Amino acid sequence: MEDDEILIPLSALEHWHYCPRQCALIHVEGVWAESAHTVEGRQLHERVDLPGMEQRPGLKLARALSLRCDRLNLVGKADLVAFYEDPAYPKCGRPFPVEYKRGGLNRHRSAELQLCAQALCLEEMLGVSIPAGALYFGTSRRRREVAFTRALRAETESAALAVGELLRQNHTPLAQPGPKC
Repeated sequence: MEDDEILIPLSALEHWHYCPRQCALIHVEGVWAESAHTVEGRQLHERVDLPGMEQRPGLKLARALSLRCDRLNLVGKADLVAFYEDPAYPKCGRPFPVEYKRGGLNRHRSAELQLCAQALCLEEMLGVSIPAGALYFGTSRRRREVAFTRALRAETESAALAVGELLRQNHTPLAQPGPKC
């Protein structure tokens, strides 16, 4: 990575996909206002984001694991990475990232991009391939597995490039009519 490269927070990919203006307000201007939904999300993450490792039979759980992908200039933390014993992954086990989200079971692509970005970081850091991860939804207490398909990986990489450009331009897009803005 070059010294003048901007590091992209993993969460910025989700913000950008939802609304580029929201992404710029948060990551360029530093504007953030709590709402009932964001407070619930923060409380959920406070419980899961306590750093540490837990050992179970056939499984290691890493919480608040720092992540980085130099190729895409991504940085952040994984809420949880489960490392399953697997002979195909003899060094560390098979990584399975889990991203915690407030709310009920849903199919929001924004969260899938953030999760896939975590997998791309882990793949670069560990030198392994990660086929899937999961989104855990706090309200429903259910999780949905997400396959890291070629299409999702390409969309995630494209989003990382777009967010990097947004941050380099240091410019907040105008609001677009609709419920997001």
